Amino acid sequence: MSEKIDGMERRDGFVNQRLVVVPQPLVEAALVAPVTRRLLVTDAGSFPAAEGHRRERPEGSAEAIVIVCTAGEGWVETAGQRHRVGPGTAVLLAPGTPHAYGTSDRPWTIWWCHVRGTDLADLAEVAGVDALHPVISLRGVDRVVASMDEIVTALERDQSPARLLAVSGMAWRLLTQLAVDRRLPEQGEPLERAMNYLAERIDGQITVPELAALVGISPSHLSALFRHATGGGVTAHHTALRMARARSLLDTTEQPIAEVGRAVGYADQFYFSRQFRQAHGVSPTTYRAQRKG
Repeated sequence: MSEKIDGMERRDGFVNQRLVVVPQPLVEAALVAPVTRRLLVTDAGSFPAAEGHRRERPEGSAEAIVIVCTAGEGWVETAGQRHRVGPGTAVLLAPGTPHAYGTSDRPWTIWWCHVRGTDLADLAEVAGVDALHPVISLRGVDRVVASMDEIVTALERDQSPARLLAVSGMAWRLLTQLAVDRRLPEQGEPLERAMNYLAERIDGQITVPELAALVGISPSHLSALFRHATGGGVTAHHTALRMARARSLLDTTEQPIAEVGRAVGYADQFYFSRQFRQAHGVSPTTYRAQRKG
């Protein structure tokens, strides 16, 4: 079997590889159709233990390229810098980004897809990737691989307009998951430990300096990490956790408002009610009376 991609030919593919390419006329039609013009998977596959795998695109690609490594090791080179790609990491290359990538002495196993569409720039921006930072550490590699497998399986079935539409939704889930994994901390990092501490102590009281000392970084650094990950500070995140728990208690129990407030760390019922109204626009009593579901 002969495989040729971007002018680089390999006489034989990889054992048990999967590879599907959407014909160009179907791509062109989908790129002017509702929804698929926003996000369209044009190629996808998986290469197990891909010894000798290497791609060079000095002018970049018309598509964004997503690579997920599940075993072995490889590298990606962008903006004159080479980055290691190991198990549990993903690569996201924006369209038009000159790049090269390949496997190392321990041949990597990868899932990959090429994506086009008008929403790609927004998705890349929210993922925080660029030519200097193309690699993402994955918190849930199994979820990402499941999305990749779903995409490949669907395209292997057929490339009808309906199927391409379905795959667009799968690609949205994949790319937003990459964005989430890029923003959330890795296990054991100070931010992750701080978030876990707050989540486990909804009704507790702790200052930013105390929490920072607990996880071993400065208060300013901790605050910056929270702003990047959540869009707000430490106190705002803790308040959001408390309000989420308060909503759950209001929706699922008949506890008095004062008890709900105490359960989420507010000894003063009136202060709790003011905080709840500020977050939700209504009082706890009014919120509880609203029909839901």
